[in-house]
Amino acid sequence: MAVVKEIFKTMFGTLDSPNHSVVSSSAVRKLFTRMDYEERKYEGARWTSTTIPDIEHRTAVSTGFRRLFKYISGHNEKQVRIPMTVPVLTKVEPGDGPFCKTDFTVSFFAPHADQAEGTAQPSDPEVFNNSLPEMTAYVKTFSGYAKDEDWTKQAELLAKSLDNDGKKYHKDFYYTAGYNSPFKPINRHNEVWWIKAE
Repeated sequence: MAVVKEIFKTMFGTLDSPNHSVVSSSAVRKLFTRMDYEERKYEGARWTSTTIPDIEHRTAVSTGFRRLFKYISGHNEKQVRIPMTVPVLTKVEPGDGPFCKTDFTVSFFAPHADQAEGTAQPSDPEVFNNSLPEMTAYVKTFSGYAKDEDWTKQAELLAKSLDNDGKKYHKDFYYTAGYNSPFKPINRHNEVWWIKAE
């Protein structure tokens, strides 16, 4: 756990992030060997979230981020500022058809100092505090400014790898995780997660 924390601190500075351990890594070999995906075990944790039904990932996450950033900037019952954390996690629950809206639940991790008692209650009725249970995630990492088609493509590639490896996972939703400010032009870090079915 300590090693993982140091790696994340090096990559993302001092922003709090959810505690996890790496269970295993899967590599793919072509001209050179690179990591395909990681299996990570995440501790149960508190988050603050908002759900946006939309067609596009980009617009939903932008709306969700604005709501949550307003919350941590003091739009809460205690009128306190709450430190920014990483990642900006989005649960993607696709609709039943190609023209149906998808439910995007955008979440900020509650800082470690607030994990025991929870953060202040939101003032916006569309924002809520919630908990995610302990879970194991299959995680694929990629770089660049991610567009809607990039998130979808990476999720599909990870699902294909998991199917090829005989892994069992929940197929009715997945997560996207963004770690960088939109003003960071290089060395961007993005992830897609499928959750292991126990």
